[in-house]
Amino acid sequence: MKKRYIIALCACLAIIILVFTAFRQNAVKYVTKEVTKETLSEYVEASGTIKPINTIAVGTQVSGTVAKIYVDFNSQVKKGQLLAELDPSLFQANVDQSRARLNNAKANCDKIKATLDYKRNNYERYKHLYQKNYVSRDDVELAQANYLQTKAEYQASLAEVKAQSATLNNNLTNLGYSKISSPVDGTVISRAVDVGQTVAASFNTPTLFEVAKDLTKMHIETSVSEADIGKIKIGQKVQYTLDGYQDKTFEGVVTQVRLASTTTNNVVTYTVIISVDNTEGYAIPGMSANVSILTNEVKDALCVPNVALKFSPETDGKKYEKQGVWILTKQGLKRYDVELGISDDTKVQIISKDIKEKDKVVIATSGGKKKAKNNSMRRPPL
Repeated sequence: MKKRYIIALCACLAIIILVFTAFRQNAVKYVTKEVTKETLSEYVEASGTIKPINTIAVGTQVSGTVAKIYVDFNSQVKKGQLLAELDPSLFQANVDQSRARLNNAKANCDKIKATLDYKRNNYERYKHLYQKNYVSRDDVELAQANYLQTKAEYQASLAEVKAQSATLNNNLTNLGYSKISSPVDGTVISRAVDVGQTVAASFNTPTLFEVAKDLTKMHIETSVSEADIGKIKIGQKVQYTLDGYQDKTFEGVVTQVRLASTTTNNVVTYTVIISVDNTEGYAIPGMSANVSILTNEVKDALCVPNVALKFSPETDGKKYEKQGVWILTKQGLKRYDVELGISDDTKVQIISKDIKEKDKVVIATSGGKKKAKNNSMRRPPL
């Protein structure tokens, strides 16, 4: 009999253990995270291109054949330094021709001036003789007409001298334009011509070189969508990375928000200029930059995971007007209404007088019986 009691007792203990294990397996457990205080930052992400702040396009105002080139890509140049020369032979010929015409006009002017002096004196003499009745009035009028005619010719010769002088100055200027010089101190970042190439400046000024004034100070031209442009302000801090230096993070600042918009495939964007310091020389014109503009930052923000806002117990079927989170207390689950602040990819700021740092916010459950998603999936009874 004693042996039977022992067997029955063991069987009862086994059943109790099985029931307790099943109960524990079916019991609902809550996955929680502590409420933390952190510095939460909000960014607007964009991409752009590195460009020099001041780039000068150096061209030519005259047409001709490139005879000499004195600089190449990446050459450091000074203001007034000679970059290239066009063949000056045609320009020099025009200068010589116009100078000869000017000298001829001056000689003709001197000749007419001498004739003018004679005819003026002759006219004065005839007037004096007419007063003494030695000549007729017709002789006086003829002398006057000759004088006035020569005077007009002299005025025309003076105008011709001025015209030839202007032509000479114009040809001298064109001769000077055949020498292309740098307008600023800087670095040659582009060269578009070679020796022997003909450049034509008939309708526009062809660009021969591009000179960047100062490569230690550059900017990023980035496009920001209309949904985010309202968050961008001048003076905001920027972090950016370059594809050529993916392990480095650089800093800049927003210096301009341009009002002109661009529409591409029905997407409206605005250009934002970000000033960057390139003293170390990492940034090269044309590089792609991945930009993060800091639009808002809150220190000691009360933060919970974003998934906490989506959690709701299965037993709770109520609809709430305000956003809230569930906190696991000693008495059980309790819901608190909260106001939301800024957020990032994983956390969100909550504003509440009732929730404190290190409170346990529920983000999910584990264990418990799972409801069948579809009754038709159940197996029929045998």
